[in-house]
Amino acid sequence: MRKYIVLTTLFVLPLIVYLFFASGINNFAKLPVVTRNIMEISELSNESLKNKITILGFFGKNIGDRYGDAGNLNQEIYKRFHEFADFQFLILQPPGTEKSSADLLFELNRLTKTNFKNWKFITLQENDLLSVFKSLKTNLTLDSELGTSHVFIIDRDGNLRGRDDGEEKKFGYDSRFVADINNNMVDDVKVILAEYRMALKKNNIYKGKL
Repeated sequence: MRKYIVLTTLFVLPLIVYLFFASGINNFAKLPVVTRNIMEISELSNESLKNKITILGFFGKNIGDRYGDAGNLNQEIYKRFHEFADFQFLILQPPGTEKSSADLLFELNRLTKTNFKNWKFITLQENDLLSVFKSLKTNLTLDSELGTSHVFIIDRDGNLRGRDDGEEKKFGYDSRFVADINNNMVDDVKVILAEYRMALKKNNIYKGKL
């Protein structure tokens, strides 16, 4: 019995890994660019949107209202992909939310014991935060507390990725709803990571796990 289990594991696991990436790639050969060249934040903070795959969010002043959103994102996206090199969560926050941001990360870590080194809260002045959001050029708006439940996929060139069927564009993913994350965002993150991996291989700089 052990022999069969070992043989099954050796053959089945590689197939599962392949299907993990292929499922997204088959559905979307390449994730569309819906907005090019969004505003870079490297001149406003110690972080950058370039040369990394970024999940960009805006939790706003009332971070206590975003615990459910953060939990959904952690469970369905961050835990699944955080070990890939050059993958990060950046949440842009207005001044005065530093402690509540740290408290949220502490609580997520307490509940899941995940390494949150690639999940960062970045404090920006309100005008700068608004400028970054406006540069996304979406059909969405920030609320009165400078927050939104939607998060966005930014590629390594600083472009906003989403879905475009020719009639309607999907700019972001609503973190309030697990269905939107599971049915849309998970697949799209797989695609953008697979696309990144193939680009690195093409340039002979792929060094292993992304």
